[in-house]
Amino acid sequence: MTPPLRLARRINPRLHLSAAIGWAVFAVVTLAALAAAYLAADEAEGRARADAQALLGEFATQVRDALSLQIEARRALLMATAAQLGSLNDRSTSAQLRVLEAAQVQVPEFAWLGVADADGQLLVSTEDIALAAQPPQLAPWFKLGRQQPVVDDRRALPRAGTTGPRLVELAAPLTPGPDRHGGAVLVATLPWDWVEAQIARMQEALDNHRQIEVLIASREGTLLVAPKAWLGRHLGAETDLTEGGAYEVVTRTQLRMAEGVGLGWTATVRRSAEVTLEPVRETRRAVFVIVFSAGLLAAAVAVLVTRALTARLSQLARQAEAVRRGERGTLAPAAGADEVARIGATLAELVGHLQAEKQSLQALNQQLDLRVAERTARIERLAEETRHAAVTRERLRLARDLHDTLAHSLMALLTQIRLVRKLRGRMDDSELDGELARAEDVATSGLRDARAAISQMRDNGVRDAGIGPALRDLVRRFQERTGVAVDLAIDSGTGTWADDRAETLFRIAEEALRNVERHAQAAQVQLSLGPCAAEDDGPAHRVRLAVSDDGLGFDTAQAPVGHFGLLGMQEQAALIAARLSLNSKPAHGTQLTVELTP
Repeated sequence: MTPPLRLARRINPRLHLSAAIGWAVFAVVTLAALAAAYLAADEAEGRARADAQALLGEFATQVRDALSLQIEARRALLMATAAQLGSLNDRSTSAQLRVLEAAQVQVPEFAWLGVADADGQLLVSTEDIALAAQPPQLAPWFKLGRQQPVVDDRRALPRAGTTGPRLVELAAPLTPGPDRHGGAVLVATLPWDWVEAQIARMQEALDNHRQIEVLIASREGTLLVAPKAWLGRHLGAETDLTEGGAYEVVTRTQLRMAEGVGLGWTATVRRSAEVTLEPVRETRRAVFVIVFSAGLLAAAVAVLVTRALTARLSQLARQAEAVRRGERGTLAPAAGADEVARIGATLAELVGHLQAEKQSLQALNQQLDLRVAERTARIERLAEETRHAAVTRERLRLARDLHDTLAHSLMALLTQIRLVRKLRGRMDDSELDGELARAEDVATSGLRDARAAISQMRDNGVRDAGIGPALRDLVRRFQERTGVAVDLAIDSGTGTWADDRAETLFRIAEEALRNVERHAQAAQVQLSLGPCAAEDDGPAHRVRLAVSDDGLGFDTAQAPVGHFGLLGMQEQAALIAARLSLNSKPAHGTQLTVELTP
C-alpha cells in the first residue's frame, strides 16, 4: 500500500474513531472560531452603530430644541403684542396698527399681523390679506386662539395641486376690554420658507460633512420637511425611514412647547448607514481574520492531541475486529483502570446481555403489534359512530329547513283540494276556477319556498362572508319580500364569525324571521347580534342573538299543532351549547333570544 493511501486510511473517520474524533474536534473548533470572529466583528459594528445612534440622537435633540426655541420666541412676542393691544387706552385703528407695525419691525419674519374680531373679520392688519379660505370662525386654531395662544400648521402641510404659500399661523387672545373689541384675536403668519431656512442653518451647523438629513413631521404624521421623495408622505407604524437598513434613524418627538398650543412636531435625523459603518469595516475584517486564524490553529492542535489520546482505544478496536473475524478468541485487557480498560473487560459480558435483550424486544414487539391492532379497530369504530352522528345531524337540519316550506304548502294545498271536492256541487264555474287558482298559487308558493330552501342549503353565505353579511342579506330579502321594517344592529367583532356555530346561529335567525313573516302580522322587527350587556347575569364574554316583533304573539304554553319551528330552533341551540329563551303573549309580540359563550 502506497504512503498516500495509508495516510488516507488513517484520516478516514469511517475507519478510525480517533480520526472521527479529530475531525469532529476540528469542525467544532473551526465553527467556534468562525462564530467568534463574526461575534467579535458584530460587537465592533454594534458599538459603532450605538455611537452613531447616540450622535444622531444628540443632533435630533438639538434640532428639536432649537426649532422649538425659535417658534416659542415668536409666540412669546405675539403674546406680548396681544397684551399691549389689550391694554391700549386708545383703541383706534391707527393706534393698533402702530403696535402691529412695531412688532413686525421687531420680528420681520412675520409675513403680516392683524387683529380679528370674534367673527373672524379683520379689524386692522399690516397687509391687505384675508385670514384663510375657510371662514376663520370655523377654523379650529381660530376658535382656540380666542381662549389661549395657539400655533397651527394646517396651512403648512404640503398638498399636491395647491399653489398657495405654506404658512404657520399664530393666534393669541386680546385682553377683553369694555369696547366692541372684547373677544378679539391677534393673528400672524410665519412663511414656511423661514422655517425651512432655520432648519437649513441648524443642519449646516450640525452636519460637519456627515451627510445628515433632517425630517420634520406634523402631529398627524405628515412630513413637512424631508427629501423630495418623502415630502408630504404620512408616517405610520409600518413606515420604514431606514429604507431597508440603508439609513440610521433617530427620532425626537414633540417640540418643547405647552400641550394645546404647540405644534407637536417630531424631529427625525438620519444618515446613510454606508457612511456610519465605514470606520468599522477595516476593524471588522482584521478582527475576523485574527480570530479565525487562531481558531484554525487551535483545531489543528486539537486533532493531534485527540489522536495521541485515542491510541489505546484504536488498539482495542483492532483486537475486537480480529475477534469478529475469528483470528482471536478473547480480548487482551488494556493496561490501566480508565474507560478503555473497563470497556475491554465488559465487552464479552455485553454480548450475552445483548442476545437476551434481543429476545425480549421481539416478544415486546409482538405485544405492541397486538395492541396497535386493537387500538386501530377501536378508532375505526369511533370514526363510524362519528360519521353516523354527522349524518343524523344533517338529516335533522334538512328536516328543520324544509318543515315550513313543503310541509306547510302541501298541507295548505291538501286543505284547498278537500274544500273543492266537498263544495264543487254547490259552486258555479267562476267559484270553482277561483278555488283552483288559489290551489295553484299555494302549489307555486310551496315550490318557490322549496327552491329557496335548497338554494340556501347549497349557498353557505355564513362560511363565505361571515354571519354579519349573511344576516344583512337575510334582512334585505325579508324586507323586499314582506315590506316589514327591520331594525338591524350587528357588532363588528361578532359579525366576522364564520364557523359551524355561526351558521347554526344564522339558521335560528332565519327560522325566527320566517315565523314572523307567516304568523306574526308584525309592522316592526328588531334583530341584534353582539355581546351581552355587562349588567346581565351569567358568565362573562357571552354573545346574544335577539329577534323581537310587535305582532300578534301567542301563548307559549300551547305549542301550535303541526308546527315544528320552535322545536327545531331549540334543537339547533342545543347543538351549539346555547341557551334559547322565548317570551310571547297574545297581542304583545314575541321576543326570542339565544345566548352562548364563544
